[in-house]
Amino acid sequence: MGRSYLVIIVLMGVFSAVVSGINPPSSSASKTFEKRLSDDGGSGSGESSDSSSSSGGSSWSNDGSIELLRNSDGHFYADVQINGATVHALVDTGASSIALSRDDARSAGVGTSIGMPEVVGEGANGAVRGEYVTLDSVSLGNKRVERIDAIVLDSGNMTLLGQSFLSRFAKVEIEGDRMVLR
Repeated sequence: MGRSYLVIIVLMGVFSAVVSGINPPSSSASKTFEKRLSDDGGSGSGESSDSSSSSGGSSWSNDGSIELLRNSDGHFYADVQINGATVHALVDTGASSIALSRDDARSAGVGTSIGMPEVVGEGANGAVRGEYVTLDSVSLGNKRVERIDAIVLDSGNMTLLGQSFLSRFAKVEIEGDRMVLR
């Protein structure tokens, strides 16, 4: 039952993105977060830290905070590492989970079935199909989470970074055109 609520909330975020006509900007044209991450040093903690850096209108520091700048379309985007592959994602504080587009899942090496995906929720146009998966790792700045559940959507071209990852930060704050993750 809880999984159904999670899926419904994720799908509401996807639906709102589709209805608002989001066309995700290309990674090179947008002010997004890009960073090469080192692994967590085998500590098994699931998190790693790095030195202070800045790239593409976003920054991160040793204290663990990450700053993202609002894109011209009004949304926040981040280039996150999913299973070691860079994936351009809409940072969606209203989504319960990570929802991957099928193309992004493929580029991150996420295996999906070749059969009919199951119904994972309801949208305005009827049943939304997708598959439940577990990602090996998701990283943004110095935050690394291992073995995290996600959904691979059967249709759509936007990946959402939702609360299953964002809740690992102590604070997510939006002030004007800045989102700060601490």
